[in-house]
Amino acid sequence: MTQLRARQPDLELRWLGGHRGLEASIVPGAGIALQRLWLRSLRTVDVSPNVVLDPLRLAASVPQALIGLLRWRPDVIYTTGGYVAIPVLAAAALLGIPSLIWEGNQVPGRSVRLSARAATARTVSFAATRDRLPPPTFVIGTPIRDLGGLDKATARERLGLPMDIPVLLIFGGSQSVRRFNEAIAGAIADLVERCCVVHVTGPSGIAAAEALRTRLPAGRRERYRPFGFLHDEMDAALVAADLLVGRAGSSTLAEAAAAGLPMVVVPYPHAAAHQRANAAEMVDAGAAVLVADEDLDADALREACGLLFDERLTAMSAAAFRVARPAAAAASVRLLELLAAREPLPSATELDAMTRARS
Repeated sequence: MTQLRARQPDLELRWLGGHRGLEASIVPGAGIALQRLWLRSLRTVDVSPNVVLDPLRLAASVPQALIGLLRWRPDVIYTTGGYVAIPVLAAAALLGIPSLIWEGNQVPGRSVRLSARAATARTVSFAATRDRLPPPTFVIGTPIRDLGGLDKATARERLGLPMDIPVLLIFGGSQSVRRFNEAIAGAIADLVERCCVVHVTGPSGIAAAEALRTRLPAGRRERYRPFGFLHDEMDAALVAADLLVGRAGSSTLAEAAAAGLPMVVVPYPHAAAHQRANAAEMVDAGAAVLVADEDLDADALREACGLLFDERLTAMSAAAFRVARPAAAAASVRLLELLAAREPLPSATELDAMTRARS
């Protein structure tokens, strides 16, 4: 969105979302007009009346999306897939409105497999995904925030981190992750003897982390920096760190690669093992070490900390840079512009070079 608005200052953005998602609290605050379909943003998977109601909401949302698109007449539609994309892409195809879908997981979800053929073009984060979707499908990586222009010293200064010891970033995702937090509780006294730990706890984990910090020796408390969540400072945390312990969501992997940040990657064990597949590229490239979720404990964190002093770390950082596609967002914007203008799309080779360019 930032790059879209930078290139097209007069651009009018509208968001078609669903219920049961975060759209209502986030989208209007970003200055984007929001309309919500009857469909819920997240499909029910447990046994409840919604198992019957969700298909009915889906069917009813197609004419609702048609009416919205007829009223707005957008030049192009962009979607990141998900359940709510099905009626939107179906309506766009009926009206001849060009559309672009992005799939961030190596194994496409069911809703993407159902709706991808209705899109004009498809983009994916991983090369292995391309053959699972209809052509044209382009490998662009994951659109992420711009990390260019920020060096390690500046990033550490922004966060008040020491300059003279390694920094370990531990980030389990947008929600509190009990396994991560419990592992840290068992290992933190040893970790702060060797490094500085930036720990993103999730909102519900910050109180316990702050209490844990107060129990550390006075001379070591500054080496443990828990945050409930990092918003505008997440870019600084990624650049400041020397090693990341985190999940294998496509955004986390893409931002780590763009920062040249080696990882100890702990895939989320559920959701059809999508994250284990996501992690394969960085692990196979030598940019990450994989630890199974059930194996993440205090000892595993102590072992991860040892990587900070291992000669492999430099090679892991170089490998991360090699797989990075830091300009995925710029490539997405270019594709949207060409689709809106009904102009030919670039070749896969041209787009590959575009995604790997650094600002």
